[in-house]
Amino acid sequence: MAESINKSRIDLLVIGGSAGSLEVILKAFPQLTTDLPFAIILVLHRKQNTDTTLIDLLSAKTKITVIEANEKELIKAGCIYVAPADYHLLIENDHTLSLDYSEKVNFSRPCIDITFQTAAETYKDRLACLLMSGASADGVEGLELVKTLQGITAVQDPKTAEVSYMPQKALDKMEVDYIVETDKVFDFINMLAKSSELTA
Repeated sequence: MAESINKSRIDLLVIGGSAGSLEVILKAFPQLTTDLPFAIILVLHRKQNTDTTLIDLLSAKTKITVIEANEKELIKAGCIYVAPADYHLLIENDHTLSLDYSEKVNFSRPCIDITFQTAAETYKDRLACLLMSGASADGVEGLELVKTLQGITAVQDPKTAEVSYMPQKALDKMEVDYIVETDKVFDFINMLAKSSELTA
């Protein structure tokens, strides 16, 4: 992974993942800088009854505010928003969150593609997206749109991901900006933060 981000400041980082990604996130969060200059949105495939447990798990790992995404909530820098289970999470043009209960996409709700795509349309080159371990192709099309709209694209290194299919599928279809080693996810996020502060 490169040592610096060669693009302008970002206002939002969206992390999408499925099987094998939560463990990596739980290890990364304690090492994150606590004064993030952008918001983080976390979209994970998981069972419906795990919301409270997940929020509690993540909150215990960082001093950054971790909250479940709510309808019409304004996205604020320095917060981590978690997509609720069984709802699609959309980013509106006014930088608020929107929950949607329409049919599953890529067999998933929340769908990573939907969040990546709506975030890309809103934030364009002020967006970074990281696609992590998983067993489906969810997130790949969204990552392609992020790239088209000049956002920063990254995938977890398939060689070290617990389930390589999802990040590898992205690499098969496009050239991403960063391939992030599993034990360097925190470093990648902190690097984004440092770059954003320098270009503020």
